[in-house]
Amino acid sequence: MFNKIKETIEKYDRIIIHRHSNPDGDAIGSQVGLKHIIKTNYPEKEVYTVGDASKRYGFIEDSTTDTIPDEYYKGALAFVLDTSAVSLISDERYKTADTVIKMDHHLFTEKYADIELIDTSFESCCGLIGMFAMQTGLKLSPTAAKALYTGMITDSGRFRYDSTSAQTFRVASFLMEQKFNTNDIYANLYADELPFIQLRAKFVLKITLTDAPVSYIYTTLDEAKSYGADTFTISRGMVNTMGDIKGIDIWVNFTEIENGVLCELRSNKYNINPVAVKYGGGGHQKASGATVKDRAEAMAMLNDLIALTK
Repeated sequence: MFNKIKETIEKYDRIIIHRHSNPDGDAIGSQVGLKHIIKTNYPEKEVYTVGDASKRYGFIEDSTTDTIPDEYYKGALAFVLDTSAVSLISDERYKTADTVIKMDHHLFTEKYADIELIDTSFESCCGLIGMFAMQTGLKLSPTAAKALYTGMITDSGRFRYDSTSAQTFRVASFLMEQKFNTNDIYANLYADELPFIQLRAKFVLKITLTDAPVSYIYTTLDEAKSYGADTFTISRGMVNTMGDIKGIDIWVNFTEIENGVLCELRSNKYNINPVAVKYGGGGHQKASGATVKDRAEAMAMLNDLIALTK
């Protein structure tokens, strides 16, 4: 499949790279990494990245996306990275491209591309892109390598999560053959500013325990607005506030937005992905997400997670 993707890249003069909305480090890293792999090996090609902005991961070099007209999609190749479901794709214009390639490491949710490479053995989409370069003999630039390494770090929890494997370290070693400073990455990822630390302290006080080994935090729309933080920080950024509590095997962070409730589901023991899929989301066995319509549906999801432990 890697060779088929490489051959498809070689057929097109214009390539546009998408990923999921509300991007995390893996989405941004894989997007930037693939862009620079293509530009390094095929400098004559036009390569664009599109999607909503990410303040949290804006430190990744060249992560600012491009503004392109609709007509650029005519006769173009579109990639969609790190995205299992159509509803999660940032910028739906990928549908108008000549050919669409999906590269993803999440559990399968639905087919939406002409060529689909889904491999859940990878801890991150960045790891999958890195292996693509390794096995097809494509050259890496330091920018591509650093972006991909950043995504691998974030999706593996600094190589702590059980998705980390020997394959993870093989790809990481390949990336580190390029010259880049890992201290720059860690400083941007884990050196938090005081307001963030103070916000996290507030979320610790919001943790609610249930009668099962399940905890949750619920943030109303008014509360979210009062924090003065972006939605990503409140939702995905705070979910693991509950991650190291003894006796808690599943934790979920609910965040109200204008048109629903964001749900970030995590577990250290159970496969919570089917619950996320039931409510229109997806992800991994132990880290998934979904958006539901209101608080009542969020509480129904919570009850399903509780039932999972019994």
